[in-house]
Amino acid sequence: MKKFMLAALAVLCMASCGEKKFHVEGSIANAPDSVLYFENIGISSIEVVDSVVLDAEGSFSFAGLPVGAPEFYRLRISDQIINVSIDSTETVTIRAKYPEMASQYEVEGSDNCLKIKELALLQQDLQQRAIQVADDEHLTVRQTNDSLERMITKYKDEVKRKYIYAAPDKSYAYFALFQTLGNMLLFNPRTSKEDIKAFAAVATSWDTYYPGSERGENLHNIAIEGMNTVRIQAAGEQRVSIPADKVEETGLIDIKLPDNKGKMQSLTSLKGQVVLLDFHLFAADDSPARILLLRDLYNKYHAQGLQIYQVSIDPDEHFWKQQTAALPWISVREARGLQSQVLGIYNVQALPEFFLIDRGNNIVGRSESIPDVEQAIKNLL
Repeated sequence: MKKFMLAALAVLCMASCGEKKFHVEGSIANAPDSVLYFENIGISSIEVVDSVVLDAEGSFSFAGLPVGAPEFYRLRISDQIINVSIDSTETVTIRAKYPEMASQYEVEGSDNCLKIKELALLQQDLQQRAIQVADDEHLTVRQTNDSLERMITKYKDEVKRKYIYAAPDKSYAYFALFQTLGNMLLFNPRTSKEDIKAFAAVATSWDTYYPGSERGENLHNIAIEGMNTVRIQAAGEQRVSIPADKVEETGLIDIKLPDNKGKMQSLTSLKGQVVLLDFHLFAADDSPARILLLRDLYNKYHAQGLQIYQVSIDPDEHFWKQQTAALPWISVREARGLQSQVLGIYNVQALPEFFLIDRGNNIVGRSESIPDVEQAIKNLL
């Protein structure tokens, strides 16, 4: 038994020793006794992978296992940071001097890291120029804002042309998407159609070259969310006047749409019941959790007079029917999706969104004004 165990340990050791790793090594001069951290920059957090107390020469060496898709790390002493991208078992060599290591360093062994350095220096230059404009007492507030806007627009155009669209599959293209100016994202897919295009370009490339990767899926979700948000905002801005004959005496604007069995369902026909009007996207990640909450409310209060009128804006009708087949409440679908006038009429700016309607067909509130929806329903019943 002992021989078997020793043999097994030997095999495990050989397998471990044979694993291919990436290496980040080099030296940081002028920082004796300083702690150099090697940190993984995750999607939602930054975690310390390893660290070393530098000696007089400042030599360091870190290693790790590749994950099959580009990953991001950083070398940090205090607030001085050098960003590193790893996409294989490469060896990246970095040489710098403290305390200017963030802006004055040399990198070898990775074209991606070279490009990331270029982007970091461009970002630092933008930061300095923005500070100079903001501190210029001769400029009015409007002149300052206009100058900053032009500066940022020019910067983004250059970065998109040289780094993002030139090679959207590269890790430096991904890195460029998340650059900031102060606490502001330079590329914001929540507010800009052009920025959505940049995210979508990188997301598409990562879907192709790194299928199933966490970062690729995150990019994809960001791009889709951005598209939805911008379209909803556009629908709200393009609201049209509502003909008088479309408004009931109570002031409630009717919605008439086909349910998942093809039957037309009218919102105003539910007069006499307390109605939770819910605008929903079943393709959204948080849809299952929301449906569970709605089921709980429906099961508790339907017998007392609660009805749910759920408007789906999912583009895939077959998918919507599958998702709603077992739901006990009224589920209708707006075939025009995000282009629906109903979204504009009800000023739906984000999904999901809900409204509460009393027994007399009066809207008594929407999500932002109802902190406790269950209590509000009880009050109306």
